[in-house]
Amino acid sequence: MPRKIIIDTDPGQDDAVAILLALGSPAELDVLGIVAVAGNVGLKQNAQNALKVVELSGVAGVKVYAGSERPMRRTLVTAEYVHGKSGLDGPDLPEPRQQLETQHGVDFIIDTLRREPEKTVTLCALGPLTNLGMAFVKAPDIVPRVQEIVLMGGGLFEGGNTTPAAEFNIYVDPEAADVVFHSGVPITQVPLDVSHFMLGNAERVERFRTLGNRTGVATAEMLEFFERFDEAKYGWDGGPLHDPCVIAYLLKPELFQGKHVNVTIETQSDLTRGMTVVDWWGVTGRVKNVNYLRSGNDTGFFDLLFERLATLA
Repeated sequence: MPRKIIIDTDPGQDDAVAILLALGSPAELDVLGIVAVAGNVGLKQNAQNALKVVELSGVAGVKVYAGSERPMRRTLVTAEYVHGKSGLDGPDLPEPRQQLETQHGVDFIIDTLRREPEKTVTLCALGPLTNLGMAFVKAPDIVPRVQEIVLMGGGLFEGGNTTPAAEFNIYVDPEAADVVFHSGVPITQVPLDVSHFMLGNAERVERFRTLGNRTGVATAEMLEFFERFDEAKYGWDGGPLHDPCVIAYLLKPELFQGKHVNVTIETQSDLTRGMTVVDWWGVTGRVKNVNYLRSGNDTGFFDLLFERLATLA
């Protein structure tokens, strides 16, 4: 029976690939809905991008919702300098024919968790954690009903990518992250420590282009645009695919290695705002609240992407 998931996202080229991977894996994953959040760009554009990606996939019946337009307590920080003005620069994707659902995304999350049997819905967070934090504050009764949260964010050994201490998703809304990490829900965290080694080099990008479908071509075009920033920043041969690691972990957890540790979120310091303080060596004695992934098999990861995206439109 497929695992029920809600994808919470701010697409984003790497978010788009994550959504495509999930929609290309119907035997394992039942996507109950996609909820947009403000992050890489503003909420309105992120929601449109989510609709565009769903239409690109050719998969019918996937509902898209708009969630929170700003962080819980902060002014929104965006990343057009990475993702382009549209947030999804690269391919020329048509305006979506599908319309957004009228229900607010946070209320969709709440209602879905109340409706579905307890501990049967996994929340896949690919952007700032605002929607999840707001849902947990607004409806604390749903918290014990969540099966698991698998999220992309943070880092320890690789540091940050937005400040020396903080990764973008956590930096944008550290208060929401603090709510989520203190919720008691089982959490698997995909940090920069993993995603920085999932590099879409030229050979891999070209393989997407030759999958034989429009999804493969569009993915290659997305990655060619998206990766230019990280290639220039880090001097790497290719840019990292962060968010697809969340979906890949659900499909093939054996591709990743990590351990249970305590992770807390820095919300007070201007210098280290949004830092994920990872007690890797267990020196604090704090309760272990996160399955923290440390490494992954990049060859197996990309093979999975090629296999599943090849099945789409």
